[in-house]
Amino acid sequence: MKLLFAALFFVLGTSQSIFSQAFELKGNVKDQYQEPIPFASVFLLTVTDSSLVRGTSADEYGNFSIENINEGVYFLRASYVGQTSNDLALEIFKDTKIGAVIIEQKAEELNEVTVTSNRPVVERKVDRIVFNVENTVLSQNNSWDILRQTPGVIVMNDELQVRNQATTVYINNRKVQLSSEEVRNLLENYQGEHIKSVEVIYNPPASYDAEGGSILNIVTSKNVSLGYKGNISAGYIQGVFPKYSFGTSHFYKTNKLNVNASYNYAPKKEFKNTLNNTNYKNDTGIFSSWDTDFDQVIRSNTHSAGLVVDYDFDDKNTLSLATNAQVQPKKESDFFQSTTIKNGVGVLDSTFTTGSFLNEKKNNISGDLTFKHGFKGNGNLNANAHYTYFDLNRSQDVNSNYFLPDGSFIREFNFFTNADQQIEIKTAQLDYSNYIGSLSFETGIKGSFINSESMLGYFLRNNGSQFIPNLSDNYMYDEKVYAAYVSFSKDWEKWSVKTGLRAEQTESTGVSSSVATINDLEYLEFFPSFYILHNLNENHSLSFDYSRKLQRPRYDDLNPFRTYINERTFEEGNPNLTPNFSTNLNFNYTLNQEYFFDFYYRDNGRYISRLTFQDNENLVLRDITQNVLESTSFGLDFTYGKSISNNWYLYSYVSLFHEDETFIALQSDAYAYQNEYNGAYIDLTNYLTLSKDGTFKGELGLVYMSGYLQGSFLQEESINLTLGFRKSFMKNRAIFSVSANDLLGKYNAYVNSNYLNQDNRYLSVPETQYVKFGFTYNFGNFRLEDNQRDIEKIERERLNN
Repeated sequence: MKLLFAALFFVLGTSQSIFSQAFELKGNVKDQYQEPIPFASVFLLTVTDSSLVRGTSADEYGNFSIENINEGVYFLRASYVGQTSNDLALEIFKDTKIGAVIIEQKAEELNEVTVTSNRPVVERKVDRIVFNVENTVLSQNNSWDILRQTPGVIVMNDELQVRNQATTVYINNRKVQLSSEEVRNLLENYQGEHIKSVEVIYNPPASYDAEGGSILNIVTSKNVSLGYKGNISAGYIQGVFPKYSFGTSHFYKTNKLNVNASYNYAPKKEFKNTLNNTNYKNDTGIFSSWDTDFDQVIRSNTHSAGLVVDYDFDDKNTLSLATNAQVQPKKESDFFQSTTIKNGVGVLDSTFTTGSFLNEKKNNISGDLTFKHGFKGNGNLNANAHYTYFDLNRSQDVNSNYFLPDGSFIREFNFFTNADQQIEIKTAQLDYSNYIGSLSFETGIKGSFINSESMLGYFLRNNGSQFIPNLSDNYMYDEKVYAAYVSFSKDWEKWSVKTGLRAEQTESTGVSSSVATINDLEYLEFFPSFYILHNLNENHSLSFDYSRKLQRPRYDDLNPFRTYINERTFEEGNPNLTPNFSTNLNFNYTLNQEYFFDFYYRDNGRYISRLTFQDNENLVLRDITQNVLESTSFGLDFTYGKSISNNWYLYSYVSLFHEDETFIALQSDAYAYQNEYNGAYIDLTNYLTLSKDGTFKGELGLVYMSGYLQGSFLQEESINLTLGFRKSFMKNRAIFSVSANDLLGKYNAYVNSNYLNQDNRYLSVPETQYVKFGFTYNFGNFRLEDNQRDIEKIERERLNN
């Protein structure tokens, strides 16, 4: 690791010395009416092939400055929201100040409404897809809807996925550290008109942590005014039980100070029903069949608060503090299940019922401090420190009663568990970026330090309270990760290339008192990435990208603890999990910037999967996290979005895919079994503008999934039909929305595990059929864009949310 850090600082030192001379160019960017264009992009290009020499962004008044320019003749070009200026020829032989660079802003008059753009534009860049939605028909939807319609994104069980794996959401390159349910709640209350674009990064480059898969990065518009703005919002959902949410956010901006504060409160009462059938087998076939009807009623109160403070010392130095708190003082779950047990010929043998009460308290508090320094020219240095404290306390009381077929009482079985977990995450990071001529490069170092301590106590309560040591545990886990990376990129007229290398040294120790073993891991791994894009002409382009990635076990999955439905059905962690490494390849062909064809292949390696096994001897059903032996995914994706008319935008996404996993079937003589599936996913969504002024909008969507692979299970066909309306009032200060989900009642489907001596299936039905109402009121100078962000730390991704 010392060699990595020494090499990094050598690159920093030598690169900075290259930019020691040259001249400065100043000017401003305006439209044809001589109005300044804030935050326009300005590029200095070579005359020979128009390759990039320097680039910068104008400030909020349209002024720009480019430094460290060598003597010579150049083209100057400016662009903003898809509009570009004419190239201006300049000879630079001294410090130069020019007048305005003009970008003509084009608009089309349509039924007395000015529309600057009517359909989202998809751009293929060398390492990502950019979905531009600013000033389009989609911009009036909420952020969740925009992400759902972003090319390559699918929604499974309210979780955003890219190519059948969970993706991570960022806002302005800051990670949203929330569960999938909380991400949806956040984005549904984040207005789409604030979004400039969504970046889909299938294979994140070397500057991102090696751990993790694809990324959806929401890029918001820039600040244009000083002052104060705020909003209050409320939501109501009618499912089996009513649910409420309340929130407020406030933003204040001066020339140097940005402050954003937010608070949300969500009291919920949720219902979920699960039907399960398990057929236990021996050498002669099925000898016992268990049918279970399982009801869950979950009550929770969640408080979420955030504070972001940015202070600009000058135009080169900025200090930012971001803090988030997720506090759940109460989550109470009442579980009740009824099980009938029949023998091999279908005759009722016995029944039993289980009542369970689960109580949880959870705190997730984090802080992030960042200092950014801009060098002369385009160089930037970022220093970041981060701290997270996570605490979870969970207790469970389980009572089972067994009966004969005539209802006579046989026996009871009662037990109690108490679990507690504390996790601390500390990171420090340094990043540097600049240009060497027309070559862009980035480099950085990072250290991560994680400490996790967990405790579980198991007590039998049949005759008093008896502590059971072999079902209890204390588990301690420590992890240190040291990383360094370097990345280079260059653009030509028709080619773009980017490559990078990341190195990560990992040291971890896991100690479990119940199994009396120490699991030590120490490894140095390298993670290369490569991207290339070739524009054959204005209508055709080809691209290829490659990366190697890492998946570390979640902290909760490493705990060898059990969470029980009853004494014969439970899930448990696995302290013997090992990291997994994957290889990702993607080929793309783009036609007319409208038709996108992607073929991807992913070697998932020893993927960490949650598998279910039935123990036919002891009549036990358990979930366990396990490294599979191997796993692959590949598929063909097609994306097409089109404005059928001025008031109708159609989005379509079709994915044909293959998934397979080979795992050790623990209850089948440790047989290596391969589970695989070939499937299709189709999303057709219609966005309609229902009023001339654009304040009334509708949506009709249909999603079809032929099936899906879930570890040892295969999910059957599912369909989701949705309908929604959105109306804005008072010049968009007040917004009311209503939507309905799962109108056909076919969103949930059975999942089956039927192979060798395994035969079980279940149907889980949460409250997917619902009607949702939302209301938001903006006050103050509500056209301001805020500095809201979430803390970007890959280590927090592995917390139990």
